[in-house]
Amino acid sequence: MIDGNQFSEESFLKLASYRMPFGKYANRLLLEIPEEYFIWFSHKGFPKGELGQFMAMMLEIKANGLEYLFDPLK
Repeated sequence: MIDGNQFSEESFLKLASYRMPFGKYANRLLLEIPEEYFIWFSHKGFPKGELGQFMAMMLEIKANGLEYLFDPLK
């Protein structure tokens, strides 16, 4: 998992442009996916690897109302 203390600008930019590779929200930016989808995955288990890490991070971002951090990138 990505350590919050080591979360680089490069990782932040990658998260901002990361697209869901499968399912109902295929090819949508993670930022555009509703929080409920990430909550569902948190109960079922996030995918392994970078996608799962980014999905878990996006859940935390959305749950804490931090989406505004990405506004400068829009």
